[in-house]
Amino acid sequence: MHDKIEIIKNQLLSDNWFVLRNYTYDLIKKDGSTIRHKREVYDRGNGATILLYNRAKKTVLLINQFRLATYVNGNTSGMLLETCAGLLDHDTPEDCIRKEAIEETGFAVGEVEKLFQLYMSPGGVTEILHFFAAEYHEDQRKNAGGGVEDEDIDVIELPFTDALAMVKSGEITDGKTVILLQYAQTQGWMA
Repeated sequence: MHDKIEIIKNQLLSDNWFVLRNYTYDLIKKDGSTIRHKREVYDRGNGATILLYNRAKKTVLLINQFRLATYVNGNTSGMLLETCAGLLDHDTPEDCIRKEAIEETGFAVGEVEKLFQLYMSPGGVTEILHFFAAEYHEDQRKNAGGGVEDEDIDVIELPFTDALAMVKSGEITDGKTVILLQYAQTQGWMA
């Protein structure tokens, strides 16, 4: 633990889908004074995401699925165009993303590259997201994708330039997807 923090209270609020806790803690500021905070922290576990791209075709493979949180926050259809992703559960990040790629997109990817890992919403969510990229080719298709039994996912192949234009137009609003598309652009993967 940080030597400038003292946890006063750690109360479990929910252990339903994920874990929600209420913390009260004292934080010692730089000037030596103490300030008390009360915060709720949502622990949904860590996850992984992958940008699947095809250099020869200059395309990316994304998924489109319903996301309730976006629906209740103004996304009228609730559909979100995004990179393949999933929670680690008890897998390593690489094992997780390989499993998610075949479940969601139908592609059994070869070599994957770990790019970085980021906290995506550190103000209240514990999740660390591991970012990967891999090239995909038609001979790697094992099934139609679409997710597991409680998912209803559409697999969308887009020209890379169209995907970037969709970020600018607001059609792609998922943070992890924007980060990966812009990273691919800075690396010149589709040049």
